[in-house]
Amino acid sequence: MKDLFDYVEFGDLKLNSRIVRTGLWESEREKTGNFTPEIYNRYENIAASGVGLIISEVYSLYPRDVFSKYTSTINYKQFVREARDLTDLVHVYDVPIFAQLGFVQYNKRTEQNMRVEDISIDDIRKIQTDIIIAAQKFEYGGFDGIQLGLGNYYFLARFINPNFNTRTDKYGGSTLNRLRMVLEIIKVIKENTNLHINCRLNAFDGTNMGMSIDETIEICKLLEKHGVDSLQITRPRSPQFFTQENQEKNPLIEATNQIIKNVSIPVILGGGANSQNQINEILNETDIDFISMQRPFVKDPSFLVDWQIEGDGVSQCITCNNCYWKKTSTCHIRSCSLKP
Repeated sequence: MKDLFDYVEFGDLKLNSRIVRTGLWESEREKTGNFTPEIYNRYENIAASGVGLIISEVYSLYPRDVFSKYTSTINYKQFVREARDLTDLVHVYDVPIFAQLGFVQYNKRTEQNMRVEDISIDDIRKIQTDIIIAAQKFEYGGFDGIQLGLGNYYFLARFINPNFNTRTDKYGGSTLNRLRMVLEIIKVIKENTNLHINCRLNAFDGTNMGMSIDETIEICKLLEKHGVDSLQITRPRSPQFFTQENQEKNPLIEATNQIIKNVSIPVILGGGANSQNQINEILNETDIDFISMQRPFVKDPSFLVDWQIEGDGVSQCITCNNCYWKKTSTCHIRSCSLKP
């Protein structure tokens, strides 16, 4: 029988449990980008809780991106030093930590939010260079890995999606061509760093002529072949789907299970679970070994401590989504406990 608190291997890493904490917004940083005591305290509480792996809040690649107003960035002078302090603190608890990197918009001078088909080869080279430099900063900052944002509606998710990518050059057309930009990035990161590379991508996107689970499986195989160490499976507008009112069966469970059967690297189920019994049921009724959680850690960074004691814990998060809509890393509902 698998249990969420099993001590397990995750590729070349050792995890204290099967729970992966994935961050979203970093609202508690200073306007300059610097980390605050609240950030260090939050990460220490998460690391000490019994979590297996921490994936940071998204680091915005570009300062004028839609993310840059309410999350962290790598573009300030003290980033590497402060990141090293943060990762050292997490490592005290023998917990690995990945830096999540993503961007939604590509802007060039007066051209804003450029379409995939309108960016030039020089633009592609600039994006690749910027991501590779960011990866090197993450390694200097002590992170164990990098998570590349290929899911939701991030720019790279659109780039690999046939519904958005109508290019006719070597970066458009076939699945391999649409993924070529990412594969070239992965090759250079693997050759120049020791980072574990995780890719977060959509199982499907629900649009006409968009990504299907079959093509996602093909993409996963290509990512593994070209050096990716692990995957996290998500869907567009994931927080809006996983609400208390939505009683629909989580479609990511079956999709993730299908992907696992086609690759040999670790695959994380991204979201949808909020209780200890539910997670253990998923672990033991499928091939899934790792489950990501985000909003429960916003409500209580230390909730896994109680779960280990109680044995049948339930998240106190009521999935109101205020932390998502208000773009913060803090809970806005004071009394959202499910306990009497």
